[in-house]
Amino acid sequence: MALIGAALAGVGLAAAIPAIGQEAPESLLPPGFGDPVPPAPPPGPRPSPTPTPSQAPTPLPTIQPLPGQPAAPGAAAGELVEGEGEAEEDALPGLPPEPLLAIDRVGPLLDIDGGMGNGAFGGTDGQTLSQLMRRLDAPLPSRWTSMLLRRTLLSNVPTPHGVSAPDWIAERAWLLLRMGEADSARLLVQVPDASQYSPKLFEVAMQTSLALGDPAGLCPLVEPASAVSRATGWLLARAMCAAMAGEPGTASAAIEQARRTRLAGRNTIDLLLAEKVVGAGVNGRRSITIEWQGVDQLTTWRYGLASATAVDIPAALFRTVGPQVMGWRARAPMLPDGERISTGRRAAVLGVLSSAALVDLYGGVLDRTDPSEQSGTPPLRLRDAYAAADQGDRLAAMRGLWEEGESRDDHYAGLILTARAAARFAPSADYLADSPQLLRAMFTAGLDRRAARWTGIVESGGEDESWALLALGLPGTRGLTVSASRARSYAGSADTLKGQFLVAGLAGLGRIGADDARNMAGDLDFALDLPSRWSQLLDRAAASGQKGTTVLLAAIGMQTNDWRYVPPTHLYHIVSALRRVGLEPEARMIAVEALTRS
Repeated sequence: MALIGAALAGVGLAAAIPAIGQEAPESLLPPGFGDPVPPAPPPGPRPSPTPTPSQAPTPLPTIQPLPGQPAAPGAAAGELVEGEGEAEEDALPGLPPEPLLAIDRVGPLLDIDGGMGNGAFGGTDGQTLSQLMRRLDAPLPSRWTSMLLRRTLLSNVPTPHGVSAPDWIAERAWLLLRMGEADSARLLVQVPDASQYSPKLFEVAMQTSLALGDPAGLCPLVEPASAVSRATGWLLARAMCAAMAGEPGTASAAIEQARRTRLAGRNTIDLLLAEKVVGAGVNGRRSITIEWQGVDQLTTWRYGLASATAVDIPAALFRTVGPQVMGWRARAPMLPDGERISTGRRAAVLGVLSSAALVDLYGGVLDRTDPSEQSGTPPLRLRDAYAAADQGDRLAAMRGLWEEGESRDDHYAGLILTARAAARFAPSADYLADSPQLLRAMFTAGLDRRAARWTGIVESGGEDESWALLALGLPGTRGLTVSASRARSYAGSADTLKGQFLVAGLAGLGRIGADDARNMAGDLDFALDLPSRWSQLLDRAAASGQKGTTVLLAAIGMQTNDWRYVPPTHLYHIVSALRRVGLEPEARMIAVEALTRS
């Protein structure tokens, strides 16, 4: 197991990473496929002593924390509330403190829940894994790879050697945030007690609360974080938390201290947003108007506090950040319905929302829409796709949803939205021409067994695109002819990239012979198993059975923003490696996604 760690540590990370161009986690899979709901997280942290200093996390290029400036920590938090609870404590002296949870194993997904298991990272050094996570350019172009990486990061695994437990939690949560998975990041950062936090974990915890639009989540951390960080954000967090606790005097004093000592008397947008939260607190008397003129960058601080106070953020500012913000925003409680749908669709493409969650989102919008205004709307069309009495009417509704929007992501979102409607559609030779879209939709949600019902019709009807999807996506190929000659026929008639992805996927799944695959790859102008430092590390991790390391390296092989720029050689190595470590269902779905989105 230590071989992987030694190999990774022994080479430059730049050489190892291929240059391609430059609540509990919800189940995104159908029953029987995996990724179940984990148990509820433990209670939130309590303020306690100062943790050991550690390296701060590398900031995301487009979503930055509020810049800190040196200054003395602010005043202590308010006194404990008097009352019955305090009297009970006085009556029971000498009680031992509540024991702290061990944090050497943190993650809601156990083996039985779909976690990656004790040996997920083998003996790979924690510093090396942390560097790989930090350098990973998220979000990924592949929805299925993102969902698999999320499962890996949420797995209950031991802290690897060479990194502290709180820093290991912070690195995993930081990557989840960059993937758009703010809820999942919270599942990790809220497990340790505040006394167990490192400076890096304090910073990531702040980012997580802001991504969720939840400034109240900072309150248990304000005092211990202020003892190790002089960032302005924690002083302003003290003001906001005092206001939410019904202490407007303490809140005002902290705001004035920040203005005087940290911000040189300026009313910056960051300070005004904090005052907006203070004004919304109990007994708050501040009425703050937020003007965005002159603001040319959306930061996590600005996004989080504006979301918490229902302040509209100009659309132009969302163009200054990465797409992961749409994953955060999809969970925001106060979005208008129009924005909720568009944001939810983008979050589903990222892998943050499941097909079922996206359907529920549309259903909620339909319920809130006046019946007189429902006609012709996408939510009503979706209801018809599921519930129209005639199968032809259901298909017509699905076609309308598939054609919404102009971008590739829009079309893919329509497939995700109709996955279960497609699964309810009875296979028929009369609808063979529509079978590719129906199959693509089912595979977005992992409904591979429902898709298998089309095998006989596709086999006898000769629909090449549907055949290719089934050849890659089915749990087994019984009843379907999967051969090199059939693959060659498809590759000769399809777009070049589709043909390349089909050959790479079938070869990675072991469904065509190695020699046939190499010959077809040569005909299609790519090298099937071209070795590289990255592919050698991936193969070594798979050979050692390190599921977690394999998934992380697979994600690193997809560092681009578009499937069309993922080399077919990388797809072959990724699918092959995942299959060898027991993740064959996910490997199949990644291969189908490549064909669908290319």
